[in-house]
Amino acid sequence: MTVQHTSLRHIIDGAQFDAVLVRDDAAGAPPTVLVVHGMEGRSDAQLQFANRLAERGYQAIAVDLFGEDVSRGGMEATSAAMTGFLDDREALARRLATVFGTLTGAAEVDADRVAAIGFCFGGLCVLDLARAGHPLVGVASFHGLLTPPPQPQQREVTAKVIVFHGWDDPFAPPEDVVALGREFSGRGIDWQLHAYGNTLHAFMAPFADDPARGVLFSESASRRAWTSAELFLAECFGTEIPAH
Repeated sequence: MTVQHTSLRHIIDGAQFDAVLVRDDAAGAPPTVLVVHGMEGRSDAQLQFANRLAERGYQAIAVDLFGEDVSRGGMEATSAAMTGFLDDREALARRLATVFGTLTGAAEVDADRVAAIGFCFGGLCVLDLARAGHPLVGVASFHGLLTPPPQPQQREVTAKVIVFHGWDDPFAPPEDVVALGREFSGRGIDWQLHAYGNTLHAFMAPFADDPARGVLFSESASRRAWTSAELFLAECFGTEIPAH
């Protein structure tokens, strides 16, 4: 297997965005998984998850939500971009819709076979994609923020949803978890939650090592979550359960 990386650069409002398609060129026409970044912007860590998906027979797209100019500004610039979107969820919804439409309209993508996964801020983004009724077979949120937009859209949700959550995550306290369950059940969404005890925010990120701020990598939670995510994607796409 040879995993190839191909730039899917595109323009939004005059700014350049650099999404990356990751796939095994010998895999035919596999389903697509969008991989949505956290506060850091489009990153090598994101590409590593995309590589893991390609090794399991999918093609993955490392999504760029901030644009290349913001990413070049480093963590200060990407953090400001994330904060701006959290403060203006309507602007975030517009950015998500534009990026989603652009990437799923690419020649390499079968728009009827697309899922999305996201981490931290990206976890919120994939939940918002599902909430807005975008045509996805499933979304998986890893240690994502959980609060809904102030004025959520009420389009029918077709995506299955799985949430991987650290129970001690200070950025998504238990009351947010309960509210999410009520929200999704109230909308008839096919959803499930995997909560890991004694687990903080960013448990999928090996570089997360600041428990005083509530962020810490967990080998056991990350392993369990990824294994469950692979089973979830296989169910969503109707594909064989990936072998290890």
